[in-house]
Amino acid sequence: MLEKYLKQTQFTDFEDFKANYKLLVPENFNFAYDVVDAWAAKEPNKKALLWTNDQGECREFTFGEIKKYSDQTASYFQSLGIKKGDIVMAILKRRYEFWFTIIALHKIGAVIIPATHLLTKKDLVYRNNAADIKAIVAVGEETIINHINDSMPESPTVEILISVGPIVPENWNDFHRGIENAAPFTKVENANTNDDLLIISFTSGTTGNPKMVTLDHKYPLAHIVTAKYWHNLHENSIHLTIADTGWLKAVWGKLYGQWIVGSCVFVYDHEKFTPAAMLEMIQKYRITSLCAPPTIFRFLIREDITKYDLSSLEYCTIAGEALNPAVYEQFLKLTGIQLKEGYGQSETTLSIFTSPWTEPKPGSMGLPNPHYDVDLLTTEGRTAEVGEQGEIVIRTDKRYPEGLFKGYHRNAELTENAWHDGIYYTGDVAWRDEDGYFWFVGRNDDVIKSSGYRIGPFEVESALMTHPAVVECAITGVPDEIRGQLVKATIILSKEYKDKAGEELVKEIQEHVKTVTAPYKYPRIIEFVDSLPKTISGKIRRTEIRQKDNEKL
Repeated sequence: MLEKYLKQTQFTDFEDFKANYKLLVPENFNFAYDVVDAWAAKEPNKKALLWTNDQGECREFTFGEIKKYSDQTASYFQSLGIKKGDIVMAILKRRYEFWFTIIALHKIGAVIIPATHLLTKKDLVYRNNAADIKAIVAVGEETIINHINDSMPESPTVEILISVGPIVPENWNDFHRGIENAAPFTKVENANTNDDLLIISFTSGTTGNPKMVTLDHKYPLAHIVTAKYWHNLHENSIHLTIADTGWLKAVWGKLYGQWIVGSCVFVYDHEKFTPAAMLEMIQKYRITSLCAPPTIFRFLIREDITKYDLSSLEYCTIAGEALNPAVYEQFLKLTGIQLKEGYGQSETTLSIFTSPWTEPKPGSMGLPNPHYDVDLLTTEGRTAEVGEQGEIVIRTDKRYPEGLFKGYHRNAELTENAWHDGIYYTGDVAWRDEDGYFWFVGRNDDVIKSSGYRIGPFEVESALMTHPAVVECAITGVPDEIRGQLVKATIILSKEYKDKAGEELVKEIQEHVKTVTAPYKYPRIIEFVDSLPKTISGKIRRTEIRQKDNEKL
């Protein structure tokens, strides 16, 4: 399969990869027909999806079965009036019906909006109207159903509601009954061009309403690097990316690149994350590859890993936020596996990463993906020197790289602010070392300016994470008349230290930070909390912490 889309598939080292990686893009590429149905024709019994849940249910689907069920789903959707160009929201948690739905929509040429189950009436009304959503496919749970029903009087474009169960209200269509009774599906000719919309993703956003990121039909091909050269997958891999289908990490790690490579996607459908249960899944189903955000690994390393047989694990990758070196070192010590970091956004695919040929530097994102023309620009607009901070940008003046978003839906001004003069500005700050490795500093808005110093949250958080009391933390700036801003640490304590929360522990942690990193970076304010505000994708919402602090002033 890879040979169809890459000029060269095997590389001796990163320099070879950098020089010779070349994506071949066919006209009118359609992932559903050209990948899923192609595998079904070539190897119909090849395992594509291994799904289980916290109730003990288990389902396996071959590529032949994924074709069958996605055909039935596409036919059913067509019978309801869903057609090419229509916009459909999918609120499907980790249900296996998500894979039937997204492949079916691709076959029709419709546009999917993956959405989290945590949306309230207000969130739904905004999304329904902002994107002119025509249909919603959702998990039939009472809270989800009620929020959607409550949003309907203010959502005039929504015509079709489909439930995958268990609850199917009177005013809703029954997904499973519908696909069972669907007429034979006929392939849609001219379902799309390469530039047609495939996905609209509402970003989690730190302020204001979320942006609508638009992605076209070439987007899945850019995830070949994600699966083959970051996750290091092969046709016998069983890959687990811990992510809900409501955010783009699901298609990063649970669909596109994985199925192009021909590996099996593993899904654990659970209501509440527990480290022990996840380790049991890896052991029971012999998972070979794992990708998760740093938060997950922070909790895994606090379990007694010796109780589990993790010998099937070949490779582990990490993304979502920068990796604290202390987490890397502890996971390596416990498992013998190096965590390979990667960086990207909703607006991009994998942009910077640690490849199989690259020796990881704990805390570094790795090297730029040669698919993108990545640079670091200072505030003056020049390329940053070694060791100098700059904003991560992608240059598009020479070519438009597949996988990069097309713009923010219906918001030309916002698009122009982020992408102009042939440069896409990510809003993320980093620095580059003498070997070309990138090191994350923080979002532009998160960088703290104190007494003339620019302090990145990540470097202080990494220092804090080396103290045994700290399970998780967030660094923010608090306004100060003298210094401009003070460094504040909001910390979740380990269970062994919860009873010790107080001034003595505050001073101990402050002194510890001074010994690990430059003393001027130490947090002058420390607050102990039980939880940190996060987006659905698991990223810490530092802006929410700042807002609460500002309200106290």
